[in-house]
Amino acid sequence: MESRTYYYARVSSTEQNLDRQLAEFENLGASPREIITDKASGKNLDRAGYQALKTTILRKGDTLVIKSLDRLSRKKEDIKKELEYFKANGIRLKVLDLPTTLIELPKEQSWIFDMINNILIEVLSSIAEQERLTIRKRQREGIDAAKVRGKHLGRFPTEYPKNWSSFYILWENGDITSRDFMRKTGLKKTTFYKLIKNYKEEF
Repeated sequence: MESRTYYYARVSSTEQNLDRQLAEFENLGASPREIITDKASGKNLDRAGYQALKTTILRKGDTLVIKSLDRLSRKKEDIKKELEYFKANGIRLKVLDLPTTLIELPKEQSWIFDMINNILIEVLSSIAEQERLTIRKRQREGIDAAKVRGKHLGRFPTEYPKNWSSFYILWENGDITSRDFMRKTGLKKTTFYKLIKNYKEEF
C-alpha cells in the first residue's frame, strides 16, 4: 500500500489565521486536499480536524507533518500520548521546527535520532506547557488589572475594551496585526497606542 503524507495546521481561535503554516506546507508541495486544519485551543485533543486525521485518514506507513509540537497540543502529557500513538500505529511524524525529525536514515541507524528526538521533545513539550500556563496567568492578571483601572482610574478617555488582555497576548506573540487588534476592539489608532504604552508600563 502506497504511503501518503498529510499536513496539520492549527491556531487557537477563529480570529487568528493559518496563513504562515499553510504557506510552509505549500512550499513543501502540499496540495489543499492533503492539509487538515483546526481553529481550536490546544488545551485538549477534542478537535474535529485532528480527530478526523487520527480516526479516518491516517493509516500505517503514512507521514504527518506539523509546524511545531505545540500544534498537536500545549499539554506535555497529551504531546507524549500522541507521539506514542503515532509510533504504535506506524505513522511517521515530521516537525518542521525539529529538523532531526526530517532526516531520512537507514533503519539500523534510526536509533540515534530517536534518542536525540526524545530529548528534544521532552524539552519542547515542557516549554509548550509552560507557555500555556503563562498565557493563562497573564490573561487572568490582565483582566483583573483592567477591571481595577476601569473602576478607579481615569488616566485615559477610554477604558480597556472587552477581551483586551486576550487580544494583547495574540498581538504581542505576532498572531494578529495592530490593524486586526484595533478592528477587533473598536479602537482608533491614537487611543490604541496610548493603551498599549500604558499596558506595557504597568506589566
